[in-house]
Amino acid sequence: MSTPKRYLITSALPYANGLKHVGHLAGAYIPADIYARYLRAQKRDVVFVCGSDEHGTAIPIQATKEGTTPRAIIDKYHEAMKQDFEDLSMSFDIYHRTSEPLHHETAQEFFTYLNDRGELEVKETEQYYDKEAKTFLADRYIKGTCPNCGSDRAFGDQCETCGRTLSPDELINPVSTLSGKTPIKKKTSHWYLPLGKHEQFLREWILEQHKDDWRATVVGQCKSWIEGGLQSRAVTRDLEWGIKVPLKDAEGKVLYVWFDAPIGYISATKQWALNNNKAWEPYWYDKDTQLVHFVGKDNIVFHCIIFPVMLKLHGNILPANVPANEFLNLEGDKMSTSRNWKLDMRDYINDFVKKENGGGQAVDMLRYYLTQIAPETKDSEFMWKGFQDAVNSELVSIFGNFVNRTWVLMHKLCGGKVPKLHEDLLDENDRSLMEEIKNAKTKIEGLLEEYKFREALFEVIDLSRKGNQYMQKKEPWIVAKQLAENPGVQKSIDNTMHLCLQLTANLAIFINPFLPNTAKTMIQMMKVVDKMLDWENAGKIKLLSVGYSLREPQLLFRKIEDAEVSEQIEKLKSNLIMNEPVKSNTPEPAPQSTDQPVNKSTIQFDDFAKIDLKVGTIVAAEKVEKADKLLKLSVDLGFETRTIVSGIALHFKPEDIVGKQVTVVTNLSPRKMRGIESNGMILIAEDKSGKLHFINPENAIDTGSNVS
Repeated sequence: MSTPKRYLITSALPYANGLKHVGHLAGAYIPADIYARYLRAQKRDVVFVCGSDEHGTAIPIQATKEGTTPRAIIDKYHEAMKQDFEDLSMSFDIYHRTSEPLHHETAQEFFTYLNDRGELEVKETEQYYDKEAKTFLADRYIKGTCPNCGSDRAFGDQCETCGRTLSPDELINPVSTLSGKTPIKKKTSHWYLPLGKHEQFLREWILEQHKDDWRATVVGQCKSWIEGGLQSRAVTRDLEWGIKVPLKDAEGKVLYVWFDAPIGYISATKQWALNNNKAWEPYWYDKDTQLVHFVGKDNIVFHCIIFPVMLKLHGNILPANVPANEFLNLEGDKMSTSRNWKLDMRDYINDFVKKENGGGQAVDMLRYYLTQIAPETKDSEFMWKGFQDAVNSELVSIFGNFVNRTWVLMHKLCGGKVPKLHEDLLDENDRSLMEEIKNAKTKIEGLLEEYKFREALFEVIDLSRKGNQYMQKKEPWIVAKQLAENPGVQKSIDNTMHLCLQLTANLAIFINPFLPNTAKTMIQMMKVVDKMLDWENAGKIKLLSVGYSLREPQLLFRKIEDAEVSEQIEKLKSNLIMNEPVKSNTPEPAPQSTDQPVNKSTIQFDDFAKIDLKVGTIVAAEKVEKADKLLKLSVDLGFETRTIVSGIALHFKPEDIVGKQVTVVTNLSPRKMRGIESNGMILIAEDKSGKLHFINPENAIDTGSNVS
C-alpha cells in the first residue's frame, strides 16, 4: 500500500460547556496526538485539527445554570479547554471554534449545497412545545420518568441514571425544564438527511471494504446501526442558539449541532490554511489525502455513518479510519460530571503539573498512564494506585533508571564523552542488543501505523528493559575494578557504554510521540538538536558521535508517593459526597428482635424499577486463584456472555453449577475482585441453616428473559 501524500488528523470537538476530564483525554486526544507526532517525525505532510463545539442545547443549559449568556459560556470554556490542552502538550496545528464567522459560512454552504441538489427532505412532524415559554423544546429541555429504569432523572435524549438513549416521546409524564409545565405537541417542519437511501453505500464501504482494517468494536457498532434500519435524521431544529438555516422560510430554525459540528473540521482546516498561506482544498478533496478521525465510542455513529454520508454527497474524501476508543472509568465507577465523579484535566494540571518546575515531567506521567490503559478495544479504568505503579515501576524503575545509569556511568567511566566502539571486540550480548535496537523500529512503526498505541508504547518500555538487562550482564562498574591491573578492559567498558548511549538516543526517538517532554529533556542531555528525533534516525547505532561531550544526567521522572495517592482518592470521594442528596440525620429504629428476619427500610417502586434483573445461564465456572470464597463465572445473558465473580465457592463446586439458570442483576457498575472485573451479581438466598440457594425459575426459560 502506497504512502498517502498528506494526512488530516481530527480529534472530536469538545463541547464548550464545561471542563473536560481525563476520560476525554484518553479517548480522542492523546491517541491522535501520538499519531500526529509520529507522522511529523516521518516528515509527512500532516495537519492536526480540533476546536470547540459551541452550539447545541448544552450551551444555553449551562448558561442558565451559571446565570449568564451562551456567548459568555463558550468564551469562558473555549479558552479554558484550549489552555488545558496546551498544558498537556497537545500539538494541534489549530484549535478552532464553531462560533467563528468562517465556520458559520462553511456550515451554511454545506447545507445549501445538499439542499439545492435535493439530498435533503422536508418533513412536518409534531414536537413538544412549551406554551408558557413560547418555544419548541429541544430534547434536553424535556424531563420525565425513564421507561427503562423508572428514574425521574431522564431527559428527552438520555436517562441520567441508566444511560439509555431515549426520544422525548418515550418519556413518562414529560415536563418542560423551562417552565415546569407539561408541554403540548405542535406541528413544525424540518429538513432531514435520509440515511436510508445510503444504506447500500454504507454496507459496502464499512462492512465490506473496512471490515478487516477498522477496529472490530467500530465495525460492530456500525453493523448494528445499519441492520437496525437507518432512519432519516433532522438536520435543523427550532432553537435560538446556533447557526441560522440559510433559507427564507426557515425563520427561528438553526442547523442541528450534530450537522454543524463535524463540518468544524473543514472550517478549522480552512482557517489553518489562511494562517499559513496554504491551500485547504487538497485536504478535503484530494483522494491522496488520508483522513483519520479520533473519537470516543459515543461518537462512532456520527463519524462512521452520518458524516461520511454528508461528505460523500458534498464530494469530499471519506475517512480512511476511525480508531474510536471505548470509555475510561474511574476508581471502579463510570465517570460522571453530574455526580462529580471525575478527574478533570484542570485538576491534574493544578495538582501535579503546576507544582513542578516546567511541568513536563508530570504531563508525560499522565500521558504514559493513559496510553498504557487506553480503552482501545474495551472499557478500561483509571486507578490512582495504578497510576502510581505505572510511574514508579515502569517510568522510574525501568526507562528512567536505564537512562540515568547510562549517564552516571558514562561520566564516571568514560570521562563524560561518547566512547569508541571497538567492533573487533563485540561479544554475543553486544550484537544481540544492536539487533534489538534495529528490530524495535520495525515493530513500533508497524504498531503505530495500525493505531495500536498501547502495544507500541509497551515495545518502547520493553526496549529500555532490555537495556537494563544488557547492562546487568556486562557490569561495567565491576569490570572497571580491573583497570589498574589490566588497562585493556577499558575497551570492554567502552563498548558497553557506547551501545547504552546509542540505545538511549534511540529511546528518545521512540518515546517522542508518546512523551514529548521526556524526549526533549533527553536530547538536551545529549546536546543534540531536535532533528535527531526524526524517525529516519530510529534503529541506527551511530547517532551519537565518538568523543562528543554530554551533559550531566537529569532525573526524567519522580516517584509518586503513597500520600499523594491517598489525597487524590479522598478528594474524589469528598467531591462525590458533596454532590449527593443530603440524607436525614434521624436514625432508623433498631430492630425489636434478632430472632426474626430484619427488613430493610422501605423504598419506592421507582427505586426497585432501577434494578435490571435477567435470567442467565452459567456456562463456565472456576475457582479464583488465592481466594477461597470466590468463583469466576461465565454467564450467558442471551445478548452477551459476562464474567461475574461471586462469593459462593464454599457452597458450590464449579462443575456442579454449569448449566444452572440464575437471576442476575445486570446493571451494576463493574467491580474488580482479585484483579478480575465482575460485571453483575447473582441473586442468592440463604436458609436458616446457612445453606445457599440460587434464585432461579421453576422451569427452564429463555436465557436473557426479564425478571419483574
